[in-house]
Amino acid sequence: MSVKHPIIAVTGSSGAGTTTVKNAFEHIFRREDIVPAVIEGDSYHSYDRQEMKTAIARYAADGKTISHFGPEANLFDKLQETFAQYSETGLCKRRYYLHSDEEAESWEGLAPGQFTPWQEIPKDTDLLFYEGLHGGVKTDTANVAELVDLLIGVVPIVNLEWIQKIHRDNAQRGYSADAIVDTILRRMDDYVRYVTPQFSRTHINFQRVPTVDTSNPFIARDIPTPDESYIVIRFRNANQTDFPYLLNMIHNSFMSRPNTIVIPGGKMGFAMEIILTPLIHEMIEKKRA
Repeated sequence: MSVKHPIIAVTGSSGAGTTTVKNAFEHIFRREDIVPAVIEGDSYHSYDRQEMKTAIARYAADGKTISHFGPEANLFDKLQETFAQYSETGLCKRRYYLHSDEEAESWEGLAPGQFTPWQEIPKDTDLLFYEGLHGGVKTDTANVAELVDLLIGVVPIVNLEWIQKIHRDNAQRGYSADAIVDTILRRMDDYVRYVTPQFSRTHINFQRVPTVDTSNPFIARDIPTPDESYIVIRFRNANQTDFPYLLNMIHNSFMSRPNTIVIPGGKMGFAMEIILTPLIHEMIEKKRA
């Protein structure tokens, strides 16, 4: 952890509300005049898209599994090295994983599913901002979580996560229902071992909970909308949180436990901004002091 070169990490699986989180932090950074160095979690995968398919087949032939949730498919040591270097010097290297044709257009000779070369980040950034699967990961050989100054968890309950994955992979990638279920099962062990424990290390968790029946996610026809959901927000340091202010600012919110506030699903972005802005403001004030 570093006062001079702070690190913020948002960790959570895909479909957790990436767009909402991204917009909230962009608003905060712009208002606070903050220049972030942005790190994407996908860029720390061990394999590109084609290599991962080969690795999955190779592991399966040996009766084993590999997934993007676990250490075999990720460079946890490299991620720790990146965070450690930035916290000490304010500099590090990064690369990008090209998800689509649109992202690959700017990189001559590269195709979707490949990585860009590692490059130095710009000088004089105010903080490092990470968003991905493993911002709070900890294994026998790597401890990323201990280097993060503000760790945020953003995660839907697991049935909602599965519904979102099933709909996304079917609509955008053309995967069959059976193939998607196979992927969910293949990743489950790594999800339990390496993703879920991170949410016990976070400073704040934002968990989306639907108010409609998701008991069988494999037959759900629609993804529950934000208006059909609540967001459960848990604070590690409840004694440092002004709950009366939050209850007054967020209409129809209520407290379910001394360290937990529940808000309407459509208010997630607004809640993130009013909760995180003073924390980030204080972080930057200490840095600039």
